Amino acid sequence: MRARKPSGDRKAEILDATLKLAFEVGPDHVTTGKIAAQLGLTQPAIYKHFPRKEDIWQAATEKLCAGISENTRIGTQPDRPPLDCLRGLVLGHLRLVTEFPALPEIMVTRDPTGRLTDARRRIQAAMNDLRAAMTLCLEKLRPVGGLRTEDCVTLLFGVIQSLVLRLIVSRDPSQLVDQGERLLDLQLSLLKLEGDPQ
Repeated sequence: MRARKPSGDRKAEILDATLKLAFEVGPDHVTTGKIAAQLGLTQPAIYKHFPRKEDIWQAATEKLCAGISENTRIGTQPDRPPLDCLRGLVLGHLRLVTEFPALPEIMVTRDPTGRLTDARRRIQAAMNDLRAAMTLCLEKLRPVGGLRTEDCVTLLFGVIQSLVLRLIVSRDPSQLVDQGERLLDLQLSLLKLEGDPQ
């Protein structure tokens, strides 16, 4: 007989299975039946913790947005040098995507049912906050040589976007942070930033 887990543990398992399946089969193909099968449970066991499928997506979205917000908070601590903050924001996000590779797919998936519209909107808002934090870091670093802050943000955000696109094609999140660090260092070396001590 299967041991009963505390409700919070079971909910966390359901959310993790949902996000894993969202990466494996696509967010729009995740069903409560697939979630139950992934965990060796019955569908009624899933509904005991989440009465509707929308409740699962709402909780999964909260988990993803909390990760983005926490990264933004850590990456904008006032006592850290702005260049360290900037690096932390980019690499922190890549670590989050490594942990939850379904995150970018949820943001860009076509959603004919409209079930993921709220999730997409909330994740995009959290990503806008991340981008705003990157902008603040770059304003402190003051790009020189005619570069606009917004252009620098776009170039650095492009490191994340290019690796995420590669992830969607390759299905392998294992190299995101290593490749991201290398590309970020390369991109930063090409930008002239007044506050950069190097």
